[in-house]
Amino acid sequence: MKLVLFLSLCFVSTVSLAQPVIGSPAPEIALKDVNGNTVSLSSLKGKVVLIDFWASWCGPCRRANRQLIKIYPKLKLKGFEIYSISIDDDQGDWQKAIAADKITWLQVNEKNSFYGPVANAWKIDQIPSTFLIDKQGILVAVDPEERGLEKRVTQLLK
Repeated sequence: MKLVLFLSLCFVSTVSLAQPVIGSPAPEIALKDVNGNTVSLSSLKGKVVLIDFWASWCGPCRRANRQLIKIYPKLKLKGFEIYSISIDDDQGDWQKAIAADKITWLQVNEKNSFYGPVANAWKIDQIPSTFLIDKQGILVAVDPEERGLEKRVTQLLK
């Protein structure tokens, strides 16, 4: 009996530590953009959204930005948006990276690195971490591969 109880607790603990589940509604996010305005994820409902957790000091994140720059202009007018969440503590570093990488999509910031409420809610333990959300706000992919992202987004936009 004790073993069953122990295994049940382990299972519940593991499930509660997991990232949001594919097929479930995306948890709400509401963070400030570079101008200090609060932007909520739910305000983008009706669009296909790529949620992108990143930081200015993260080399792989900066390389991923270069890939997103290639597809964003083509898909934006069709209903695609990127909701990038920087976990930078220094807003100056964050804003310099936005300018240097020539990022034109939505940028918000959550200080406290991996320990902020949003990063905790989404169970972010590494960056870059990305989540693809359909027009209804349902999570359809976690860390979709870069080379197939444009095709996947195009399918969701139909």
